[in-house]
Amino acid sequence: MSIRPPSPAELRAFDATARYGSMSSAAQHLGCRQPTISAHIANLELHYGVELFHRRGRRLELTEFGHLLRDATQRLVQAELDAATLLHGSQQDHVGLLRLAAIGPYNITPLLVRFRHRHPRVRVAVSLGDSRQVVNRIATHERELGLVLHAVDDNRFFSIPYRRQSLVLVAPRHHQLAKQSAVRLSELEGEEFVLREEGSTTRRVFLQALARAGVTIRHTLEMGSREAVREAVAQGLGLGVVADTAHVPDSRVRPIPLVDPPLHTHPHWVGLRERRT
Repeated sequence: MSIRPPSPAELRAFDATARYGSMSSAAQHLGCRQPTISAHIANLELHYGVELFHRRGRRLELTEFGHLLRDATQRLVQAELDAATLLHGSQQDHVGLLRLAAIGPYNITPLLVRFRHRHPRVRVAVSLGDSRQVVNRIATHERELGLVLHAVDDNRFFSIPYRRQSLVLVAPRHHQLAKQSAVRLSELEGEEFVLREEGSTTRRVFLQALARAGVTIRHTLEMGSREAVREAVAQGLGLGVVADTAHVPDSRVRPIPLVDPPLHTHPHWVGLRERRT
């Protein structure tokens, strides 16, 4: 059996299948037919005597060797995208597409205003998610940079502090705490809260502070966004906690500073060290 270098088409077919979990999805992404994807992967497995995927019904899962190859093809595919962006940018007098991820719109939109003034021809795509989702999108090369609520403790990433933001209590207007100018953590004992889902840094900072203060709250409702938390609070389902920069004025709720101690999160820009210039 002769050994030949894999073709770019075979490697792209493998990488897309690994990314999307099926050959049909990979074919749709690459703009070709599924049998073409299947043939490319079969050629790789045949010529190199390896197994790249475990077949789980219609779902494909990477083998141990497949994971090793994916690490290499991710870099290859990203290099192709970077080259294409650079060449396209030289024709259009701009640098192409900047892909960002952020934990919400409130910190990143002021930066986008300044960026657009400086680089009006650059297209920017922003995806939103919690901090774990943002970091994962950076790790898998889906985004170049991410804005999260903490530094990332991982040697693969660099972290650049952006600013500090205070956490505030959000209470329905009729709640007794809404009459106060500030609220101590000890005053939250036994109160019902609406919290963000697991993965939210605001939630983690708040619960850790409560644990240190020996304060117990009740939380039977979790919501997937700040907007959903605010609406649940407005409907009287509990109290909420949000960064002051992310609070949107609403006549039905009132933001109240948290004191003794004050709580903060510290947004950071994060990216992969290997891509830092």
